[in-house]
Amino acid sequence: MNVDNRTLFIADNLDIMRGMDSETIDLIYLDPPFNSNRNYKAPIGSPAEGAEFKDIWTDEDIKYEWHGVIAAEHEELYQIIQASETVYDKSMKIYLTAMAVRLFEMHRILKPTGSIYLHCDPTASHYLKMVMDDIFGKNNFRNDISWKRINVPKSTKNKFGAVHDCLLFYSKSKKSVFNQIYVEYDPDYVKSRFNRKDKNGYWQESPLLAAGTTNGDSGEIWKNIDPTSKGKHWVVPRTLPSHISLPENWETFKVREKLDYYDSVGLIYVPPKHNAIPRFKRYLSATKGKSISDIQIDIPSIQGDSIEKTGYPTQKPIKLLERIITASSNEGDIVLDPFCGCATACVAAERLHRHWVGIDISPAAEDITKLRLTEEVDAAASLFNPITDVIVRKDAPERTDNADEIAVQQRLPAYQTHKPELFGRQQGKCNGCQYPFHFRNLTVDHKKPQSKGGTDHIENLQLLCAACNSTKGAGTQEELIARLKESGVLK
Repeated sequence: MNVDNRTLFIADNLDIMRGMDSETIDLIYLDPPFNSNRNYKAPIGSPAEGAEFKDIWTDEDIKYEWHGVIAAEHEELYQIIQASETVYDKSMKIYLTAMAVRLFEMHRILKPTGSIYLHCDPTASHYLKMVMDDIFGKNNFRNDISWKRINVPKSTKNKFGAVHDCLLFYSKSKKSVFNQIYVEYDPDYVKSRFNRKDKNGYWQESPLLAAGTTNGDSGEIWKNIDPTSKGKHWVVPRTLPSHISLPENWETFKVREKLDYYDSVGLIYVPPKHNAIPRFKRYLSATKGKSISDIQIDIPSIQGDSIEKTGYPTQKPIKLLERIITASSNEGDIVLDPFCGCATACVAAERLHRHWVGIDISPAAEDITKLRLTEEVDAAASLFNPITDVIVRKDAPERTDNADEIAVQQRLPAYQTHKPELFGRQQGKCNGCQYPFHFRNLTVDHKKPQSKGGTDHIENLQLLCAACNSTKGAGTQEELIARLKESGVLK
């Protein structure tokens, strides 16, 4: 890893990520612009005073080369982005272009065991999912998480009130880290399900039979019940209350012996009716609780009187970030937030003993990050001084793992390196016949041939399809256009 722990970069995140070594990050959380076309500014007097941004990218933010980079690596994705302008409008094309080049880098720097959570809203979530399906792979899509950010929606005349944000959760591969998270059951659920009680606490009946027959001892008769005749087999539950200790040689027991032991310690309940099937006593105290689903309504957004409120526009609650970091990383792992803003992900990572790297283009991020780490990180849990130990950089790191990529670039003729930018300038069209072509079907050509004094400067370069390149030969661009008009290709 060529970036130190607790580093905050004040710069464009694309430049920073391009300088980071590949496969070095364990978890990425990003809360980028939502393409809402809104202006945000922190109020005067708030800890985040000075932070402001426009929640959209514009033409001025897009470089021509990005179009070529996308088309070169993911031609089908480039077509999707082009189509978004027709389906939505030009702002969506610009937005997806800016996001795609950044997501390329996020995919590259993420470890095979890593995951990414992209925070957005329905403005662009369905477009972003197509982008991420292409870059990370549709089989690595895990969840579209709905987080209920407000309880009372604004009044609307012709639609249901919007109350949620979306988090697109993808892994890098099947080997990704995931730690299941549980929360306490709702009191009403406990009352209706764990409705029996004895000296050891509340419990509910749980089945001991599972579907399917077996030829092993799990298919044998126990307590006069033949599971095979019912198309089932015995199972041995593992959710045991704390007052139960298993014998040392437990793993050598057969299924019926394990069930007999459960019966001897009071974990088996037989309903009071003839030939009743025995049931397992599943104690509330032995359960982990309710597993978190992809609809999350238990974490409120930052309210006006919240002690963690910084005044930073679009600030997210730290509990949400703690949940994400706990689920998809382990202690000592590296968390990256490339749009870190008021540093919520950085604070959460510090609390949970993860390493972290934050990036934000606003200079205000330095002060707010140090302030939040000073105020919110428990000094007993962390032995660093946020004021002096957070590393603040404005320069991009230099990769130490890209010798092969550099060698390939050095082998290319200088003028070939301009191909991505030329593709963007020409909007994917041949500069002769003006037909659109795939990136790979266009070649770099000198408008004024080198044999006639033409240079490798980009202003003397263009992209032509094979037919136009052959037609032009060693001639000039003016001669090519004349020939195309003579043949009727151009009017």
